[in-house]
Amino acid sequence: MTPEDHTRAATDLLVAEETRQQIGLLSLRHPEMDMDDAYAIQRAIYKQKREQGLDVIGWKIGLTSKAMQYALNIDIPDSGILFDNMLFSNDATVPVGRFIQPRIEAEIAFIMKTALDGEEITRDDVLAATEYVAPSIEILDTRIKRVDPASGNQRNVFDTISDNAANAGIVLGKERHAPDAFDLRWVGALTFRNDEIEETGLGAGVLNDPVESVVWLARRMAQYGQRIEPGHIILSGSFIRPVECPSGTRIHADFGSFGSVDISFD
Repeated sequence: MTPEDHTRAATDLLVAEETRQQIGLLSLRHPEMDMDDAYAIQRAIYKQKREQGLDVIGWKIGLTSKAMQYALNIDIPDSGILFDNMLFSNDATVPVGRFIQPRIEAEIAFIMKTALDGEEITRDDVLAATEYVAPSIEILDTRIKRVDPASGNQRNVFDTISDNAANAGIVLGKERHAPDAFDLRWVGALTFRNDEIEETGLGAGVLNDPVESVVWLARRMAQYGQRIEPGHIILSGSFIRPVECPSGTRIHADFGSFGSVDISFD
């Protein structure tokens, strides 16, 4: 793909986000595209959103579970950018029409007090740079069709990365914990939709340790000349399957002694 292709794809995705009208699979439009192309499209989205006046508040990490990696035939996570218009208050209501096909995932969020920079970042470095950890919900959306109606081809990892890793929103619980206060591998969540249990999971489902997920992100970003900045929110990855959230959905994620998070969809 050319730089012009990257810019055009990013523009199409931003129009899809604004109009709530999905576009076709980029992997069909550009069968030659690879992961570098996908991240180049994501960077073009970043550039256009910054030009619109949006600020970056952090990063999300996806595809951290073996099940999702097997499903997409990939053996590494992916990442996306969190912008300031994606942050929702705990127990807020998402207005109707804000998203196309919203889904949610339960995750552990890291809020950073110092920068993380370099390809040699370690687990201890992440813990030392973290101000606190908190329960969170990530809201997913897709500006690219999940399945091409003509061919039956499904969206692949290059489509997902191009689409800012399907990122759309973030909700932080009110609880704040020191990063070493819990063994995060054993922090889990019971996720309810309209008072019925939908999904459960443990932090160990995220690369065996959510801290290692942040290590991966810091090292990957260093390869692209980027770094995690102080104040950034890092969504470390989901340990449940995505839960569909059509209009009228109420979500309650119960993390036990770690806290809880709530979000509703009009």
